[in-house]
Amino acid sequence: MFTLRDSWVWDFWFADDGDAYHLFFLHASRALHDPEDRHHRASIGHAISTDLVSWTRIEDAIVRGQAGEFDELATWTGSTVRHLDGTWYTFYTGSRLAPGGKNVQRIGLATSPDLITWTKSPDNPILSADPRWYETLADAAWHDEAFRDPWIYPDPDGDGWRMLITARGRTGDPLGRGVIGHARSLDLKHWTLLPPLTAPADDGFGQLEVTQVEVVYGRPVLLFSCLAAHATPSRRAATPASGIWAAPADSVLGPFDIAGAYQITDDQYYVGRLLRRRDDGRWVMFAFHHTGEHGEFIGGVSDPMPVEWHDDQLVVATPLPDKKSKSLLAPGRSHLRSQR
Repeated sequence: MFTLRDSWVWDFWFADDGDAYHLFFLHASRALHDPEDRHHRASIGHAISTDLVSWTRIEDAIVRGQAGEFDELATWTGSTVRHLDGTWYTFYTGSRLAPGGKNVQRIGLATSPDLITWTKSPDNPILSADPRWYETLADAAWHDEAFRDPWIYPDPDGDGWRMLITARGRTGDPLGRGVIGHARSLDLKHWTLLPPLTAPADDGFGQLEVTQVEVVYGRPVLLFSCLAAHATPSRRAATPASGIWAAPADSVLGPFDIAGAYQITDDQYYVGRLLRRRDDGRWVMFAFHHTGEHGEFIGGVSDPMPVEWHDDQLVVATPLPDKKSKSLLAPGRSHLRSQR
């Protein structure tokens, strides 16, 4: 488990340079006291590992911008990919407060030659919610303008790239308006925002956080996370706990069966990330430790958990620890080797 003694750690993602795995993670100081305040103080940290268990923290990757910039409040979840020319691209969420205190999220870009030193694009933000298809603050239906958590992957239809985005539609029950936003690019620099790949649902989710789509052992699957408080009453009645969800998919471009989504974990874990190990080709899932035995926020990225298919559902292949398990380490304990 990866934790920091002086900071909370939560959302995260990976990059693999062929020699080492790079973990990018959100963190904020424990001196805030209330873990809910971490969202407004988040920076993107960086750690490196060769085995996905022991991690060495290095300098932070990206921090919030200056006053007036799109990420002046905080930098949130993103995705890192490598261009054919060798340049690394990180797409991340920038957060700022609008008049009245509501949060507006937009997507920015930073590039790096080596995964260590990052330069933000002068064109940031590169994408924001388009009211033709996506809910904005003007709709006054939600506590923020949700347009975040970009997930980037090669376009299966040919050249270029696709982006999945945590967003909201403009119709229906506010607790069911969560949709998967969609954008396309040929060069990773210039993006065209498209209509969402899913629609609001009466038996749905207010937001589908931190999406990821992969083909796991020959089957496409979509992962996302949602808290129970952000789902429709009918969804909460059927599955009252928060956690990590999986939705069946026909391909990495959908259709995605959000109505048929099922839980992989309860609220002990949040933000599931699938990764295929380089050494043996096996798929594993990581998550951050979310809720403890007494309902408290934990934080910290889990060790890898093998996944497999049982019938038509993706499951963790080994038993997950319950909230009383000693495998949920106390804050400050981890396989971390150094803190700079």
